[in-house]
Amino acid sequence: MISDIKKAAEEKMKKSVEALKTEFSKVRTGRAHAGLLDHVKVEYYGSMVPVSQVANVSVLDPHTLGVTPWEKKMAPVIEKAIRESDLGLNPATVGELVRVPIPPMTEERRRELVKVVRGEAEGAKVAVRNIRRDAIAHLKELLKKHEIGEDEERRAQDEVQKLTDRYIAEIDKLLADKEKDLMSV
Repeated sequence: MISDIKKAAEEKMKKSVEALKTEFSKVRTGRAHAGLLDHVKVEYYGSMVPVSQVANVSVLDPHTLGVTPWEKKMAPVIEKAIRESDLGLNPATVGELVRVPIPPMTEERRRELVKVVRGEAEGAKVAVRNIRRDAIAHLKELLKKHEIGEDEERRAQDEVQKLTDRYIAEIDKLLADKEKDLMSV
């Protein structure tokens, strides 16, 4: 029982860290890559879907992305969605192709992106702490039902706390690496 709770908590914490790594990979460092627009959503027949589901995203050159919608009428919608995203990009439609120039990173933009990255990291830490809270609540429930003893519950709580500390430290390391990457010119 206790091992199941710890194992479930560790799995969830691992997934939180993986999700953070995915988010960090979307934050650009000055070069164009197709994954840059992964989290930009557009309205398509009443539902919000990622750009990659309504268009082909390609790298035209190191500083330009090309977005080719599968339906002509989607070009202005995609352009608007990219412009309104938190990426600070200014797309332009040329015929059916939406060109997305990637501006060189300014010091100010780097600082903005560091703030975005810190927010993502804080979100991941909150997720890990929520997982810890849930695991401890399960342990207390088992104690209340007299399925485990107080010593076992205390030991299990300490182990869950150690897990939490380990994943928080991993998140801090990922954040430090990404900040360093963003601030290097």
